[in-house]
Amino acid sequence: MIYTRVSTEEQAESGLGLEAQEAKCRQACASRGWDVAEVLVDAGVSGKIEPTKRPGLLKALEVLCAPRRSRQAEVLVLAKLDRAARSAFDLLWLRREAERCGFELAVLDPDIDTTTPAGKFQFTVMAGVAELERDLIAQRTREALAAKRARGARLGRPIRLSPATRARVTELRGSGLSIAGTADALNAEGHMRGNGSPWTKSAVQKVLRSIALDPVAAAG
Repeated sequence: MIYTRVSTEEQAESGLGLEAQEAKCRQACASRGWDVAEVLVDAGVSGKIEPTKRPGLLKALEVLCAPRRSRQAEVLVLAKLDRAARSAFDLLWLRREAERCGFELAVLDPDIDTTTPAGKFQFTVMAGVAELERDLIAQRTREALAAKRARGARLGRPIRLSPATRARVTELRGSGLSIAGTADALNAEGHMRGNGSPWTKSAVQKVLRSIALDPVAAAG
């Protein structure tokens, strides 16, 4: 079974696309004589989100942890370790789940064999490296934004919305609803986001920041 993931920010970066990940995993499966039972994807999902809160990875775990008689896959194939998670805690939890359920983790970059003591140690070290990379990226981003603010630069780009949706977001939030409640109300009323996906707490937060950034441009 192949699992691929990209966050919203990573979708435009070279070498991190879903198709590239899948192609790399399929090539590895073919070279090892493995059949691909299914390809599960989490598109636009941050590696910071817990594994059990990602639809694609959660489904993969349900299949891999099913009773052996009905299990449809025995190996979870990842192009890179950080596709599974960017938190050491989450990565080590995933490895423990593999041990508990009896499935194998096949990580292609770096090449890790978690069935050996040396491979387990390497996995633990690389889990720490993945978290370090995440934290360094976050730190550099914060420092860059702080420097721009200090120069008086306007940060961000307004999200383009229909006037009706923009007005409704403002109205619901102004009525005293929580951000999560605002998202639920928008979904219940049938208001659509630009990409057609459901409203979430983070999506509402981004829209509110966009409206504050440039009320006119955000109206679309």
